[in-house]
This record gives sequence, structure tokens and C-alpha cells, in this order.
Amino acid sequence: MDSAKEKVIIRATPLECYRVVTDFASYTNWASDIKAVRVLESDELSRPKVVTFRAGAFGRSTSYTLEYDYSQAPSVVTWRQTEGDITSKLDGAYRFSQLGDSQTEVEYELDAELIVPIPGFIKRRAESKIVHTALEDLKSRVEGLITHPQG
Repeated sequence: MDSAKEKVIIRATPLECYRVVTDFASYTNWASDIKAVRVLESDELSRPKVVTFRAGAFGRSTSYTLEYDYSQAPSVVTWRQTEGDITSKLDGAYRFSQLGDSQTEVEYELDAELIVPIPGFIKRRAESKIVHTALEDLKSRVEGLITHPQG
């Protein structure tokens, strides 16, 4: 599978990272490309299962709906796109690995396909930018919450 993958070390526990990733209502406060989020459906444990996003991407606004899988939670959260206006695929995963005292390696993997085909090198560059930005935003949010719990 041709996908973008990147890792970052965050000064927090895997559970703290997992909680931020699954707190979709707060995404507009910290995820720079996310403009709106709406949880459409929750699972039997009240975790968001189907979530619609509006985001800035590829120089315009885009909307897409993701279905989340928590079968390996809290160490892994995966998703697959069920609807999208400019993407036909936006599937991915977060993996959280404990490294030591309050340090977590977070791996983010994303496989994206636009409805209109684009050259592979442009696709890979866009995927890499999305993944990198998402991890940097996540790191800032999690570490900010640890340092300033009211934030």
C-alpha cells in the first residue's frame, strides 16, 4: 500500500495521547486544518464511531466522513473514509507505543486518494504534509495539556 507514515515522540503517556486523538469535539481548537467536526454516531462504549469533518486541504475546503475502529484501543485507532467530496479514500491509523516514563512514540499512517487522479509524487508530498502537520499539532496539544491542564 502506498501511504505516508511518520512518527513523533510525545512527552505523555499513550493513554493521554489516545484521549486527545479521540476527543473530536476539541479538534477545531488545535488541529490547524480542521474547521468543523460533527459526531454522527457513537459505539456501545460512547466512543465516536462515525465523524464528519470539514477541513482546509489542497487549497480549498473539503468535507469527509470517517468511520473509526477501536478494536485495538487504546494502543491503536484506525479509520476508513465512508464519504468525501474530493477524496475517494482517506484511511489511516494512529499507533501509540510506550517508550518509558511518560514518553510515547506516536505513529500516524495515512492513505489518501483524490477523486481526480494526480501524479504520484504530488500525492505523496500532500500526504506527507498532512501527516507531518497532524503529528506536530497533536504533539503541541498533548504536551500543552500536560503542562497547562486547563488548556
